[in-house]
Amino acid sequence: MAQNPELLAETSVIKFKGQDFNSLRDHCLNTGKPFTDEMFPAEPCSIGQKLLTGKNLSILKWMRPRDLSDGPPHFILEGTSRFDIQQGRAGDCWFLAALGSLTQNPQCLQKILMDQSFSHQYAGIFHFQFWQCGQWVDVVIDDRLPVVGKECLFVHPRKDNQEFWPCLLEKAYAKLQGSYSHLHYGYLPDALVDLTGGVVTTANLHASPSSLLMMVKTAAEAGSLMACATPPGPTDRSEVMQNGLVSQHAYTVTGAEQIQSGTGWDKIIRLWNPWGKTEWRGRWKDGSREWQETQDPRKKQLYHIKEDGEFWMSCQDFQENFSSLFICNQVPITLDRGIRPQERWHRMIFRNQVILRNSAREPRRNPYYLFSVQESQGGNNVVVSFTVMPQLLKAEEKGFPLSFQVFKVDSQFQQFQERLPPTFFSPFRNAAQGIDYETKCNFMKSFHLNPGTYVVVPSAHRKEAKFLLRIFLKMPDSDRNPGSSFKLRALEETLSENGSEQSIFYRYAPKGLDIDATQLQSLLNQELLTGPPGDTFSLDECRSIVALMDLEVNGRLDQEEFARLWRRLVHFQHVFQNIQQSSGVLLSSDLSKAIESTGISISSELLGLMTLRYSDSAGQVSFPSLVCFLMRLEAMTKTFHNLSKDGKGLYLTEMEILYIKLSGKPPQGLQKPQGSDTQDC
Repeated sequence: MAQNPELLAETSVIKFKGQDFNSLRDHCLNTGKPFTDEMFPAEPCSIGQKLLTGKNLSILKWMRPRDLSDGPPHFILEGTSRFDIQQGRAGDCWFLAALGSLTQNPQCLQKILMDQSFSHQYAGIFHFQFWQCGQWVDVVIDDRLPVVGKECLFVHPRKDNQEFWPCLLEKAYAKLQGSYSHLHYGYLPDALVDLTGGVVTTANLHASPSSLLMMVKTAAEAGSLMACATPPGPTDRSEVMQNGLVSQHAYTVTGAEQIQSGTGWDKIIRLWNPWGKTEWRGRWKDGSREWQETQDPRKKQLYHIKEDGEFWMSCQDFQENFSSLFICNQVPITLDRGIRPQERWHRMIFRNQVILRNSAREPRRNPYYLFSVQESQGGNNVVVSFTVMPQLLKAEEKGFPLSFQVFKVDSQFQQFQERLPPTFFSPFRNAAQGIDYETKCNFMKSFHLNPGTYVVVPSAHRKEAKFLLRIFLKMPDSDRNPGSSFKLRALEETLSENGSEQSIFYRYAPKGLDIDATQLQSLLNQELLTGPPGDTFSLDECRSIVALMDLEVNGRLDQEEFARLWRRLVHFQHVFQNIQQSSGVLLSSDLSKAIESTGISISSELLGLMTLRYSDSAGQVSFPSLVCFLMRLEAMTKTFHNLSKDGKGLYLTEMEILYIKLSGKPPQGLQKPQGSDTQDC
């Protein structure tokens, strides 16, 4: 099974090619020389042969903004806007349309742009951040831009403001991809993911115009990025069609409204073209009869005649002329049953995963990734998303380098402790089908799955593939099991009512000497848990706890051993209460958070097995189960480190292994001298 699962969280920023912006800028300021980037030189190789074919290289120069503009250049002037972006001679509308959408979310855009200028500490150096396979990457560039005459070859600033943030951002993305030629045609979802670290959902353009209108409006209110694309035309090039749209071209979706028309109410959608002046020529175009005749009071607010590439069209015309609509959000957005941004999703992330191409002959060798669905819900409730690094892909390769299937794990296979058997991967097994999209760097499927345990099994199309896997699980409206009356009583409350832990111990210890597993069971269930019998400590669980805490190996706990146990219970209770979704319920998908509290790292294979072992059929982990799991995990980890000479491995006899496996502690001959903390778990 797969290794190294992590919850999605903020991580440190990686320096692309090892270049540190602050140290490079400080060096330039100290020497008085503007930065020259040797990692992305001002040479034809940084542009790429694809975009240089037929060009006169003798007239191509690289110039800094201060030498290009008539007045002082600006990084940002009076805020950022999609209208600051003017596409050049590279076919990177897929990137610019995504960037145009990002300008409508200033907080996300600022993470990429940061605080930079051509005045304060200017040294000819800038940097931008992009999301790559679960990690933000900081890309440093110099501000030399390729020009012909004094016109930028690629994205260029508007003449009325000389604002250069789009030009420099495009250059940084070209450096990340390898050259400007690597931006020449690409996939919208890839750009949306690289700019946000989010997940992309594909909208159904066969839905009713009313559904499309509500979809766009609600997604906009949620701060989602939206972009769309037209289908290819008769040639491989993007060409202006008779209706004003460009074939095989990406647009930004900037709004949607229902507006009063001469015949009733029309549903219209607003788009922006990175080319600038080329716009739609059909219904609701600029200067159309529809705009002239409408008496809608919002006309002045919505309607502006400008040659800026932005225009309105009816939702029906949009559906007939566009092939796809992509919506990008930090978590998936449900589109099949109406958008509900308030929905909560749990995320699992597996970074730096590697798979070899051997699945056709021996699928059992593939890594696999376990997850659980809690309860039945309407619509798609699971999203599986794979991402690969573009730098690891060869230019001639087409399509995503791996595929995957989702299988349901039947109860008969949950007993296997090492790995699922070969028979599990039979083609006749229950494989889930989903709605998907596939690009060169991203592959996503959404599923509607019934409650149960499932496994994601990828397979490589080439010799080796390195990838990031994210699994999004929709949380139920009520995470609490309605059939459970279990409540966890605060240990501080127990102590305030009954005195110290010693007084509680004496109430259950005969003659005040020690307690066995049966007495411990009564103590824990009566002092910790309230309400009718439900998820309580079983006798077997209490026997296991006694075995782990019993230093004298007599099957009982004395007062000192019980005090040590009580301290662990207090800690585990805080962990449980901080993670639980509702009173008395910890979801199995959150088990990794509890493990993090111990400071111990385990493999995803072991995590999957422990999820099956300690959760119930509804995918929930009770407090007693969590206590037993964490205590055993801590004890076994400390046992290993106390027995290992090098911290990497150890040698044990058969009887020693059986002793540790059954008792949870090393044999007396292997234990550390008295005073060690081997059993202080």
